[in-house]
Amino acid sequence: VGVVENGAVYSHSIFMPFLEEMLKAAIEVLIALLPILLTFVFFQIVYFKMPKKSFIGVLSGMTFTFVGLVVFLAGVNAGFMEAAGLIGNKMAGFDNNIYVIALGFALGLVTILVEPAVHVLTRQIEDVTSGYVKRRLVMLALAVGVGAAVALSMLRIVEPGINLWHYLLPAYILCIGLSYLAPPLFVGIAFDSGGVASGPMTATFILAFSQGVAQATESADVLIDGFGTIAMVATTPIIALQLLGLLFTLESKRRKRKERKERRGAKKNG
Repeated sequence: VGVVENGAVYSHSIFMPFLEEMLKAAIEVLIALLPILLTFVFFQIVYFKMPKKSFIGVLSGMTFTFVGLVVFLAGVNAGFMEAAGLIGNKMAGFDNNIYVIALGFALGLVTILVEPAVHVLTRQIEDVTSGYVKRRLVMLALAVGVGAAVALSMLRIVEPGINLWHYLLPAYILCIGLSYLAPPLFVGIAFDSGGVASGPMTATFILAFSQGVAQATESADVLIDGFGTIAMVATTPIIALQLLGLLFTLESKRRKRKERKERRGAKKNG
């Protein structure tokens, strides 16, 4: 069984790795957010001229964003990715590969449920469609799609002879083909969901898990097989959401046929 290597900071103190990573993360997040903050302040002075209360509210939101990103990145670099890699490393040590494939599906299923951007997108979808597209259905389709993506990625790692393009080529063809069949509303939702699904939670935990599995698998190369999972995660939700759109279309046609039959029956009785 291989050993998972990563950039985590090791120390005898439990909190020191997090404090050291927090300082690094604070600098990185500050560099990322500072241009946005300066741009907003410039437009506030020149054009927006928002009330003081609203201006303070925006600054408070940016402060919360800064703190949240710093804590998240510190946790990811100091232990989150290491834990994911170790889980994958240990699971790949089992004789039966079905365990690591099943765990991959389960992790993909639950990871997408805690992806912050997914909750924002699904809430927007439900609001814009006035409840026509339920966020629970979108979440379910995304979860199943991402779970399938991670499971297939685990299969590619543990079974030699399966290359990444064996998945991606037919998946891309299917995505394009479904875009001609699915309702336009769901096509846009599907492609947006593909980008949202491969967010920070997936890109950290699932990728580290895949690399841990690849390191513990003799037939796998961590530099080749350890990557590609995120590409799968970004693709399968597009397929899942467009299939959901087709189901909506079929259900809508079924209801219309039922209504026509009821109207015909009412005319005959009348």
